[in-house]
Amino acid sequence: MPEKTKTDNLEKSTKRRRHKREQSVRATISNVIMCGPITVWSVLFILVPVGFLVFMSFMTKGPLGRIVYKFTLDNYKEMTKPVYFSVVSESLVIAFWTTLITVLMGYPMGVAMAKMKKKTSGLVTIALMLPLWVSGLVILYSFVIMLNTSGTINSFLLRIGLLSKPLQLLYNRFAVIIGMVYMFLPFAVLPMYSSIEKLDPALIEASKDLGAKPVTTFFRVQLPLTSPGIFAAVILTFIPCIGYYMVSDMLGGGQSMLVGNLIFRQFTISRNWPFGAALSVVLAVIILVMVKIYTKLGGSLDDLAA
Repeated sequence: MPEKTKTDNLEKSTKRRRHKREQSVRATISNVIMCGPITVWSVLFILVPVGFLVFMSFMTKGPLGRIVYKFTLDNYKEMTKPVYFSVVSESLVIAFWTTLITVLMGYPMGVAMAKMKKKTSGLVTIALMLPLWVSGLVILYSFVIMLNTSGTINSFLLRIGLLSKPLQLLYNRFAVIIGMVYMFLPFAVLPMYSSIEKLDPALIEASKDLGAKPVTTFFRVQLPLTSPGIFAAVILTFIPCIGYYMVSDMLGGGQSMLVGNLIFRQFTISRNWPFGAALSVVLAVIILVMVKIYTKLGGSLDDLAA
């Protein structure tokens, strides 16, 4: 009997191990099937191009725009020239004002949406997303029509007698900032709305019960608790503004050059791909640093995708 019991226990143990191995194999196959396509896609269309971009940033520009595979740091040293500092400063100024305006406009909208019913806030969200479903060129051309000296705004102001001559609203920094604000307002509103919606109303009520004024409640309770959404809005607005060259091309008329314009021209007109790649790498590093700071301050990456 003891020998038979040992044999049975051994067989059961062997079956359990075999069953665990089969489950492990099935789980591995399932993970490969589920994650394999997206992994291959990410490697082929994200990691490989980014790796090639970094590699090309250390190469040398040859005659007629050819790439000479000779290691150099001149592409990064080139960025220290004053002419490129002016481009970077212009980009930062436009990005700063765009981000400030979108956050100041978007936060009250997020508060209002958080107080709405689910169906109403859903409709407002769809209305916010509608501009993203329209071609950017169509939107920018509509701004050209509105802001032109003979456009809608100037014609209206001249007709009612508020102006004696048209205002120069187009082809300047003002027009670029207006276009940027329109383009990126949804990206500022949605993360702030997500953060405000998660705020516990009981905390606001407790602040009021303790005698705090509405302004004090806002700055001491509501604003700190919703700061991750605000910082997410800053990231989602500030970073794209630096590289969104379409708006500055069409509404700035060449008067406002951003880093994105500089990169575009290096890859197309100047055919200096190594320098354009170096600029792209630096811009990507700035983005990663800002996202890292955001996570260090306690922000969630889910708010960036809200």
